[in-house]
Amino acid sequence: MTDELRTERLLLRQWRDSDLDPWAAMNADPLVREFLGGPLTREQSAASLNLFRTEIETRGWGFWAVEVTGSGEFVGFAGFDEVDKDMPFHGVEIGWRLARTAWGHGYATESARACVEYGFGPLGLHEILAVAAKGNVRSHAVMRRLGMTHDPAEDFEDPTEPPGSPQRAAVLYRLSNPHPAR
Repeated sequence: MTDELRTERLLLRQWRDSDLDPWAAMNADPLVREFLGGPLTREQSAASLNLFRTEIETRGWGFWAVEVTGSGEFVGFAGFDEVDKDMPFHGVEIGWRLARTAWGHGYATESARACVEYGFGPLGLHEILAVAAKGNVRSHAVMRRLGMTHDPAEDFEDPTEPPGSPQRAAVLYRLSNPHPAR
């Protein structure tokens, strides 16, 4: 397994202590967290950074920090996690989150494509899933650019969101490995 992936413009890497300040600022931004249950405290951001770091150390994969190679700027994360056990489906989910200043540059799609290649290559996944709130059209667009498909019959109520929350209505996208191992 690896603790870093590279694209033309991005480095997906293990988390550093120096990522905490921009990570916490990003998670305090209500627009960044609009479909994720609201802003996080610095302590919550620190806990998630440590969890992501541990998962990469333990499994060799997870949610990597995303850095722009030309500037060294930390702009968010991309990677994988196992689907929460409370969800109505199982598998490995791809995800990304970027600072608002990084929106509109294609970084989400570029970093997610690197993750898909790694997931279907070295990880040998048969399928990659993606979940988003029904209203999160920016993430839906990234999922479609990755070639993921959405079946409205699989839309669901996210059990991790409180009843009545607009984020509770969720969609599931799927992408099958075009070259599954035999």
